[in-house]
Amino acid sequence: MPSPRTRETAIQPGVSPARAKSRAWGRLAELRGPGVPARALDARALAALAANPGCGRRAILDGAGVDKAALAEALGAPAVFGQSQFAFMRGNAFEARVKTDGGAELLRLAHTRLDPGAEPPREGRVPDLSAVGPEGRTARTALALREATQAGAWTLLDHPMLSLEVAGSPAYLEPDAVVVHPDGSWTVVEIKSFPMLDGSADPAKVGAAARQSAVYVLALEDVAARLDPVPRVRHRVLLVCPKDFSNLPTASAVDVRKQRAVTARQLTRLTRVEDIADALPEGVCFSPELSSKELRAAVEAVPATYAPECLATCELAFHCRTRSHAQGAVTALGRSIRADLGGLSTVEDVLAAAHGEAGDPDDPAVAALRRAAALRAEALEPAGREAACR
Repeated sequence: MPSPRTRETAIQPGVSPARAKSRAWGRLAELRGPGVPARALDARALAALAANPGCGRRAILDGAGVDKAALAEALGAPAVFGQSQFAFMRGNAFEARVKTDGGAELLRLAHTRLDPGAEPPREGRVPDLSAVGPEGRTARTALALREATQAGAWTLLDHPMLSLEVAGSPAYLEPDAVVVHPDGSWTVVEIKSFPMLDGSADPAKVGAAARQSAVYVLALEDVAARLDPVPRVRHRVLLVCPKDFSNLPTASAVDVRKQRAVTARQLTRLTRVEDIADALPEGVCFSPELSSKELRAAVEAVPATYAPECLATCELAFHCRTRSHAQGAVTALGRSIRADLGGLSTVEDVLAAAHGEAGDPDDPAVAALRRAAALRAEALEPAGREAACR
């Protein structure tokens, strides 16, 4: 295998931070392949990335903007999850209904659920956020937020663009909406097409929406930190869903403080993308024009941390699961089991420890395995004697 690349950073004499950053971006472009556009990160991907911060494979592929769905297809392990076209169209139609008449209904819901003590919205402001490129839209959004905060009136930002640094690279995020209250505080609005029945929705779907909204809250806090005075970013987001079985909107305030804290902590633990890229062998590339054999070798050059939870969030999960099973990795059994097994990293090690063939008897995990094996043998012994008598 070729030797890893030597690290090129701004700490080298004579190398400016701008030049070092340019080199890093150039390296990420090399990983995608010549002429391959970067695939943008969204909040859902960031929430999944934060849930598995130890996976260098996902970090480098997402950081470089690699299309993981196309990569999984080329590897012969395509992802089978995703939103149907019908659900996508239904969601867009519901969002358009919520935002009609300048977002009057959405602002009414924000006032009712989050800020009933404020003056009711009579005529909300909806600033134009159009600009060239994600950088331009991000700057325009920041300006609109500052102006709305100073205006002291209900303001709706429709699909603003926010940025958040993830593993040393900027990720551009586009929430459904952000509401600026008359007191200058900001609220993230998440619009979903799943129903809210009798005032409550599917807890799993609400949890996913809360994790996604927490990413937007973190990005908004970055924008707020650059203003003086610093506006308050509310940690209760507005979740808007269809009411019962109708297409009428209703809303609920969801506290995302816990999800925000977990996501912030996990994102800070992510290895910088440049560090992972510099450790890769020279010539590693994930271009869709390469053969499946070359792509397989490139993917295997990046360490992964697979867990069953990846099946619902990562396009490469089926490929990683196959490799994990082939290697006998205990991570394929789940993160909780992996944590209980301590230093035993493969199923072979676990079985050897349970049968007394390996492992330190003083290790709590080894002792628990041997006790479980003894109890199992004791439970099966009567059945064995009965079978022998027959």
